[in-house]
Amino acid sequence: MTAGRPQVILRLIHACAGLLAALSLAITLWTGLEEPGIALAFGVLITVGELSRWTGARVREAAPLGAAGALSYALLGEDTGQATHHGGLQVVTVVLAASLLGCVPYIGRGPGPTLDHLARRLLTVGFAAVCFQPLYNQGMFSGWGGHAYALLLLALLALTALCDAVLAAALAHARTRWPFCPLLREELRALLGIGSAVCATGAVMALAVAVVGLWALPVFSLPLLLTQVSFRRYAAVRATYRQTIASLARATEVAGYTPAGHARRVAALSQAVGRDLGLTEPELTVLEYAALMHDIGQLSLVDPVPAGATAGLPVDEQRRIALLGGAVVRQTGVDAAVAVVVERQADPCGEQPVAARIVRAVNAYEEKARAAGPGGPLKALEELRLATGGEYAPEVVEALARVLARDCLTLPAVG
Repeated sequence: MTAGRPQVILRLIHACAGLLAALSLAITLWTGLEEPGIALAFGVLITVGELSRWTGARVREAAPLGAAGALSYALLGEDTGQATHHGGLQVVTVVLAASLLGCVPYIGRGPGPTLDHLARRLLTVGFAAVCFQPLYNQGMFSGWGGHAYALLLLALLALTALCDAVLAAALAHARTRWPFCPLLREELRALLGIGSAVCATGAVMALAVAVVGLWALPVFSLPLLLTQVSFRRYAAVRATYRQTIASLARATEVAGYTPAGHARRVAALSQAVGRDLGLTEPELTVLEYAALMHDIGQLSLVDPVPAGATAGLPVDEQRRIALLGGAVVRQTGVDAAVAVVVERQADPCGEQPVAARIVRAVNAYEEKARAAGPGGPLKALEELRLATGGEYAPEVVEALARVLARDCLTLPAVG
């Protein structure tokens, strides 16, 4: 893939969203707003959802309440038994206005994520509205019974969720240049979590408004809002957990056993290689923690290894340090899977789990590149390729080469 293709994808998505927004706004202003009270109620709900979204760790849906409200409006056919007449373009206009209002506090934090969020929201909601509103307004669903109508909404929401997953993966690929297919797999897996809650809430709100009116919106929004609060707390716990691990990893730097920033560089590059190889998010988390703590066994040494470079030590000494590190990790209460990776980073390549192979190759690359001086990265990569006895997994080395060629400008500098 060429370097400019992700940017072309990004511009294309933004252009499509902008065109849809301009067209919807122009036609809605020309024809007027149908059922302004309903539009206002859903607009307030979407705005509140956008204002309450989280901006911390990467999550599939940053504003689940806003997404559920937008999808509910897109699939709304009746209000207290009376047919509504708003079309798909009005849905997009209301969602655009409410989302812009809700995004005001976040615009100062950078245009990229906010613009991507708006584009994804408009295209996803536009897809749902265009699939449902024209057919409903033409009376295509007038003979559908209660169960059949509910199943229809769920089917449309499933298609919409698939569209949203593709958009989210494409935007992440364009921004980070990570491989598209692993990103799409993660988005599809996430549909079973917060994605399914958003779709279910959107369908239930649309059905409830058709029966009891707009009072259903605050009632059925409360469970999703509480779920969002729980996710926020969980994200805060995870962030604290990672900071603790990062602090433990810095112990070797503070004690003078490893160069400053070594663990951070190995962790960043290991994650990039893991993404290139298609590791899942849980596997990438274990990989990150193991890479941060891969040198912690050196704290048990009486005499520090020069420059903390363990890749050049005898194999038996490497294994001893790795086992000592694994023992330290187990005592910290970190996930046992992290300890296993740390312990096995010096095992024969064919016997290692994938994460251990990655940590071993990336650590050796970082040490060799730092020691080689000018031109060190190329020399280090060539040494890894020419290593004898299967010391480094060939697929990991090639993935490392791809990452360095693709993302060298975004990775932490060596040395």
